[in-house]
Amino acid sequence: MKKRILLLYLISHIAYLSFASSILIPMDETQKNHLKAYGITYWILKNGNTAQWLLNYRGGSFMFQYSADYEKECNIRGVSYEVIADAKANAILAEIADPEANMDAVKLEKCPKIAVYSPKTKQPWDDAVTLVLTYAEIPYDLVYDEEVMNEKLVTYDWLHLHHEDFTGQYGRFWSAYKNAAWYQNEVKEAEAIATKLGFTKVSQLKLAVAKKIRDFVTGGGFLFAMCSATDSYDIALAAEGVDICDYMFDGDPYDPDMQNKIDFSKGFAFRNYTLKPNAFEYEFSNIDTYQTRIPKYGVTEANDLFTLFDFSAKWDPVPTMLCQNHEKVIKGFWGQTAAFDKTFVKPDVLILGEAKQFNEVRYCHGDFGKGFWTYYSGHDPEDYQHQVEDPPTDLSLHPNSPGYRLILNNVLFPAAKKKKQKT
Repeated sequence: MKKRILLLYLISHIAYLSFASSILIPMDETQKNHLKAYGITYWILKNGNTAQWLLNYRGGSFMFQYSADYEKECNIRGVSYEVIADAKANAILAEIADPEANMDAVKLEKCPKIAVYSPKTKQPWDDAVTLVLTYAEIPYDLVYDEEVMNEKLVTYDWLHLHHEDFTGQYGRFWSAYKNAAWYQNEVKEAEAIATKLGFTKVSQLKLAVAKKIRDFVTGGGFLFAMCSATDSYDIALAAEGVDICDYMFDGDPYDPDMQNKIDFSKGFAFRNYTLKPNAFEYEFSNIDTYQTRIPKYGVTEANDLFTLFDFSAKWDPVPTMLCQNHEKVIKGFWGQTAAFDKTFVKPDVLILGEAKQFNEVRYCHGDFGKGFWTYYSGHDPEDYQHQVEDPPTDLSLHPNSPGYRLILNNVLFPAAKKKKQKT
């Protein structure tokens, strides 16, 4: 009798699968592991297959052709999924296609090759992006100054900027950490690379690297930056040819007239800001609200929130992809660059997430040449006040992190057909 029941079960299961043509990975509150769901979708693309990103459908769900291997992988990685028949898949697509529905289905067809700009000696507490890529099981390569200067970026589709200081001031950590071994080693390493590549100052090398990265975006690359790699990158481009570093960083004083010599048009995101030349001050300019958000607005962990914008999925697929989430209000988090003062954000920059109550932009995007860039302020979405030498975040404790989802939206974004947002 048991054998007969088992046989009937197998026959019915096989018959069911013959009608089950798709796997739906829901990305709403029912998903057990949002972060690894991105890794599943990336893995499918890497295996030469395609997927559909269902924008604004159940939190930005993914759907792809059924395979027993795909179902097995979902189970292995602990990702929630639904096996659905053709009729159900077609009904979902019809619902999405309704002109009255703010939804769209975007085909993902290319597995983006990913690079992370980071020193090989980085510490585990250094970067949220490498943490989430590793947790989601999305492969990436490390590149740094030598690889960038040797034109290696052309072999990649997507580049993340590790929390770098592109102005050559070592993150303005000199005042607090000049006697720390890690800081001294960082300075020695940077100076050695600069000398090897033919530069007399680290700031000169970082500017050259910044311009190579700009060329990468101009040619069609996708750039994603967090924390100090956002404003310091923009400042480095705008200050081309101007000495903005004090003697402890490059051996000579800064140009006292530097403010009048910078060219805001060379940067991606910011304008009309004021540089802060004091080496004892933990800040590059007034773009960042690090020093003002508490005394001016009374920011606390409880009220430090920002809201994602709603976009038209059918007319503005790019920002819609970047804002896919199961939550619209995201917990804020600190970093060396905590947030961008909206006053200094260029008018053509697309704001994706902001804290209006603090006049802060937390997440923004734009196109440049044939490519795109995205800036995301803060250091670690699940470590509110991250400190130097803190242990790395254990993402197995935060598998549904809305803040980390924004990073992974950017990772999958290049897999879709490139479309500039409509205006």
